[in-house]
Amino acid sequence: MIIEEKITFDKFIRWSLTAVVVVVVLLLMNYLSSVLLPFFVAWLLAYLVYPIVKFVQYRLHVPTRVLSIIVSLLFVVAVIGGIFYLIIPPMFEQFDKLSEVLSRYLHEKTHISNFPVAIQQWIGDNREAIQSFFQQEDVVEAIKNATPKVFSVIGQTASVLVSVVASLITLLYLFFILLDYEKLASSFIKIFPKKSRPFWQALVGDVEREMNSYIRGQSLVALCIAVLFCIGFTIIDFPMAIGLGILIGILSLIPYVHGLAFIPMAFLSLLKAADTGQNFWVIFASATAVFIVVQAITDMVLTPKIMGKAMGLNPAVILLSLSVWGALLGFIGLIVALPLTTLIIAYYQRYVTKEGDGDAPPETPSDLAVQASSTANDEEKSEKTAE
Repeated sequence: MIIEEKITFDKFIRWSLTAVVVVVVLLLMNYLSSVLLPFFVAWLLAYLVYPIVKFVQYRLHVPTRVLSIIVSLLFVVAVIGGIFYLIIPPMFEQFDKLSEVLSRYLHEKTHISNFPVAIQQWIGDNREAIQSFFQQEDVVEAIKNATPKVFSVIGQTASVLVSVVASLITLLYLFFILLDYEKLASSFIKIFPKKSRPFWQALVGDVEREMNSYIRGQSLVALCIAVLFCIGFTIIDFPMAIGLGILIGILSLIPYVHGLAFIPMAFLSLLKAADTGQNFWVIFASATAVFIVVQAITDMVLTPKIMGKAMGLNPAVILLSLSVWGALLGFIGLIVALPLTTLIIAYYQRYVTKEGDGDAPPETPSDLAVQASSTANDEEKSEKTAE
C-alpha cells in the first residue's frame, strides 16, 4: 500500500524559504568570492598540512599546538625550497649556456665581438630613418592601440600585489584554522538540522576517507614517476636530469598534465645539440623514448596497482572515470575524477542497491580516535572495579 504524503501549506512555505536561502547564500558567496577565496584556500592547505601537525605534536611530542604548527610550516617551506633549489638554479644555468651558444653563433656569422656597442653605433648612424619611421601614421596608430595594453599590464601587476597581500591573509587563516582544526571540523556538522546530521556526517566521513586515499595514492605515483624519470634522463645524459625529473613528478600529481614536459624536453634537446654538435632529433628521440617507457610503466603497473588499491577501483574504471570527468569538467575534472567516482559508487551501493545496509558506516580517523579513547577509559574503569 502506497501512502501519498500531502504537501501542506507549511511544508510549501518551508521549502520555498529554504530554496530562497540557498539562492541568497550562493549569490552572496559569488559576490564575496574575492574575500572568501583566501579562506577556502587556507582550509584546503590546512587539510593537507594537518596530518604533519598532528604527527609533530603527538609523535614527536612537541609540547604545544602553536609550536607544532610552526615546525610543520617550516618543514613544508624547507621541502618546497629544496624542490625549487633542484629545479630553478639548473634552469638558469641552461639559460646562461643558451646565451653563450647564441653569442658564439652570432659571432661566427656576423664577426661582431661587442653587440651592445654595435647596436648603439647602428642607432646613431640611422637616427633620421628611425625618427621618420616613428612619425608614420601606421606606427602612431599602433602605439595608440598598444597604450591601453600597457595600462592593462600595469593593472595586472597591481593585481599581483593584491594577490601577495591575500596570500598573507591566507597564511593567517591557515595558522588559526590549524590551531583549532579538530573543533572547527566537528562544529561544521552543527550548522545542519539534527535530522539531517547523520547524512552529512557520513558524507564528510566518506569524502575524508576517499580524499586521504586519493592524495596518498597519487603522491606515491608521482614520487615513483619522478624517480623513474631522474634515472632515465641520467642514463641518457640529458641536461637537467634531476630537476626535470622532479618537475615531471610534480606535474604528475594531476593525471595527464605531465605531458607538458615535452616543451622543456624539446628546449633542452635543442640546447644540448647546439652545445655538443650532436643531432637534435637523436637527443629528442632518446628523451621521448624515456618518456614512453615511464608512461607505459605508469599506466600498466603504477596507476592500476597503487591507485586501484587505494581507491578500490578497477583499472578500466579508473581510465573511464578520468576520461568522463575530464570531458565534463576539463582540467578540474582530472583532479576530482577518482574521488567523485568512488563516492558515487559508494552512495549508489548504500542508498540505491542497499548493499551496505547491514554494514557499519565507514569510520573516519576522528571516529577511530574517539573509539580508542573510550576503550581506554572502559579498561581503566574495569581495572579499578577489579581492584
